Amino acid sequence: MNGALVLYLSLICLMASATQSHGGHGHGNDPLVNFLKARSLKRSVNHANEELGNEYSPVYIGPQEGLKAADKITTLPGEPNGVNFDQYSGYITVDPRAGRVLFYYFAESQNSSTKPLVLWLNGGPGCSSLGAGAMTELGPFRVSKGGKTLWKNPNAWNNVANVLFLESPAGVGFSYSNTSSDYITGDTKTAADSYIFLVNWLERFPEYKTRDFLITGESYAGHYVPQLAQLILHIKKITNQTVINLKGVAIGNGYYDIEAQASGSYDYYWTHALISDEIHQGIVSNCNFSSADPPTEACQAYQSQANSAIGNIDYDNIYAPLCSSNTPPWINEYDPCSFNYAYTYLNTPAVQKSLHANTTGIPGPWETCNGYIGFNWDDEPDTVLPVIKELTSSGISVWLYSGDTDSVCSVTTTRYALNKLGLSVKTPWYAWYTQGEVGGYAVEYENLTFVTVRGAGHFVPSYQPARALTLFSSFLDGKLPPSN
Repeated sequence: MNGALVLYLSLICLMASATQSHGGHGHGNDPLVNFLKARSLKRSVNHANEELGNEYSPVYIGPQEGLKAADKITTLPGEPNGVNFDQYSGYITVDPRAGRVLFYYFAESQNSSTKPLVLWLNGGPGCSSLGAGAMTELGPFRVSKGGKTLWKNPNAWNNVANVLFLESPAGVGFSYSNTSSDYITGDTKTAADSYIFLVNWLERFPEYKTRDFLITGESYAGHYVPQLAQLILHIKKITNQTVINLKGVAIGNGYYDIEAQASGSYDYYWTHALISDEIHQGIVSNCNFSSADPPTEACQAYQSQANSAIGNIDYDNIYAPLCSSNTPPWINEYDPCSFNYAYTYLNTPAVQKSLHANTTGIPGPWETCNGYIGFNWDDEPDTVLPVIKELTSSGISVWLYSGDTDSVCSVTTTRYALNKLGLSVKTPWYAWYTQGEVGGYAVEYENLTFVTVRGAGHFVPSYQPARALTLFSSFLDGKLPPSN
């Protein structure tokens, strides 16, 4: 197993001892942390996906006639008055023999015919783009306290795009399979299923076939997004057909490279006053993150000290309060209990009926994150940086962004990953603005843009919705975030 992975896990396995309620994004119960913990229990599987082969077999395309109309949502229980856009949700079959289907939620823009199509993927692996992305981050609605009503998100991304949320892979959210072995999955199968989903979805919604298409996501979508984009471009090259009109990708607080993840995390802790100088120096002096050798006892001891020093905080946002019964909403209407509200709402029978969700297909209640998926992940490379490097030379737009208060996939780990790419700077680091304030910082490399979001944690649109919308709009326009 990669030495960097072993070193990092000796800390995060201790983090995972603490848990919260259904939101699961406080101290120690972050899905990516638990995924890395599970990975430590099995042999490291390092599938190289730098170059895909030249073989291609036609994918399954099922009959779609009449299904778009059946998927249209009449109204969501508790939604506010004045909804002026169409909503759809339902299932796309990706493997009829196995009975594997993926669930989606689609929020059109008010002026849908003039706006691009954007796919959003949450990470985990095993986390729901409906419950996280749509209901607590960038979707048109947020769930009110109590989980019975919705309020309109003024900074929803469907203000400027048609946004498609996919629960992937099977076993996540309302997505399921009739074949139990499908729940042992991984990067390769997830990308393949997502591609089949898109091809069939475009048959159901043919008006979007020629529309500009962009892929966005966060966290473990640092794998999902570039791998799916690579597959789309690969198939386009082999078939010489543009089935999916891919124009760009944007990834927030992504997990890209295990070595950068390990070393960058400790440096982030130190530079943000979470651990002492002595502990940090002990880790630097005794831990070799680039080595495949097991960590020394001294290294492990300093890592344990680091965990004890950090204490019980929300690793997704080191300055945010934890969810409790008396926690008031935080800045920018952020509520640390928002995942709990979404859990209650999406497990309401009337809501599931309005979404056309087949709850008999899933083994229990709808969950924000399915830990079973992460513990049964079949393949993942140690790094996707070669894939990202390939995308930068493909002609599509590539953006990476980081909320700067996230310690799980921190701005430091992303900068270390970027350093490995060795890209030349085109536009030097500068402050960008929105609403009269610094929204963050940006640097344009050759064929890649990196943007930070000031005061945002792991879920950027949750913590800084207005800044996230400015960032997203700039990405769609193909322009750097505004410098004044």
